Amino acid sequence: MTTLAEMSLTGWWPVRVVLLAALVVAGVLVWRLRRRWARVALTAVAVVLAAANVLAAVNASYGYYLTVGQAIGLPGRDAASLQQLDRAGVPGSGQLVTLTIPARAAHFAARPAQVYLPPAWFARPRPNLPVVVLLHGTPGAPGDWTDGGGATATLDAWAAAHGGTAPIVVMPDINGAFDADSECVDGPAGQAETYLTQDVTSFVTSRFFTRPAGRHWAVAGLSEGGSCALTLALRHPRIFGTFADFSGLAGPRTGDGNDVGDTIPALFSGSAAEFDAHEPAWLLTHRRYPGLGGWFEVGDADGDPLAAAQQLEPRAAAAGIATRLVVVPGGGHDFFLWRQAFADALPWLVARLSG
Repeated sequence: MTTLAEMSLTGWWPVRVVLLAALVVAGVLVWRLRRRWARVALTAVAVVLAAANVLAAVNASYGYYLTVGQAIGLPGRDAASLQQLDRAGVPGSGQLVTLTIPARAAHFAARPAQVYLPPAWFARPRPNLPVVVLLHGTPGAPGDWTDGGGATATLDAWAAAHGGTAPIVVMPDINGAFDADSECVDGPAGQAETYLTQDVTSFVTSRFFTRPAGRHWAVAGLSEGGSCALTLALRHPRIFGTFADFSGLAGPRTGDGNDVGDTIPALFSGSAAEFDAHEPAWLLTHRRYPGLGGWFEVGDADGDPLAAAQQLEPRAAAAGIATRLVVVPGGGHDFFLWRQAFADALPWLVARLSG
């Protein structure tokens, strides 16, 4: 059986072979040429080829870009504009639109979001579909879920098997910049929590005629986005009736591990009470969540996220949450795991959102 990692490597190995062969040829020519300008020019070419080889190898390791087209920024066949969507008939597959969700309630400089609309959305009369809000990590961008995360392919496969019906999936910005880290709180990086819970929900509901926020809405994410999904659902269960946490830490953190470190001064202006109000372990100990559902998925080779999931899942169950915990053997902190996690969780998410 071919694994996700092997599929990605299979798609990229011809590119890596060509780059390596070109690098070898350039190296031989540099060694043989006598003219200084020619040697300098070929040396520069060799450096570029070497860098491209390294980047291709890194991509193969983390599984970010699935195709060469994604890597060079070509739009997918499912890319569309809002104007095209309004004029379109029922397509054979879902359509992906990139748009700006305005920050009306929040002070937050959001980058454009991506929205996946399944074929059923284009029917007339237009159906009211449920929503999954899918969050990226840091460093990262909304497009991570359609590039490395393979969300479009996963959703298209689900829609094809269910008469064109799937949730509307919204992939908003949570950080404002590639290397920023809001942890989805109202903090130094902007009012990300207000943006996600007020601006995103009101815009999506009105523009795409979705089911109202609540039990028909879920929030999910990878890495930082995973801990964001958990925290947002615990703080706003009337907006998100279901969450999925893929490789998230124990809560909002400024570092790469579960240790609190400088999180309280850096994110919460030194307020321990505000930290507690955003800390999943504290919330699960002090509140009850009847009707909420939560999916945790993490690789067994991913130390701190694994420890967080193993600590938080039983606490969530004790607080009344219908939980699932999936630990993937050999899984790491990469897009191989996150593609699998979204595909694993999707049937469960749809069942809850459709109930």
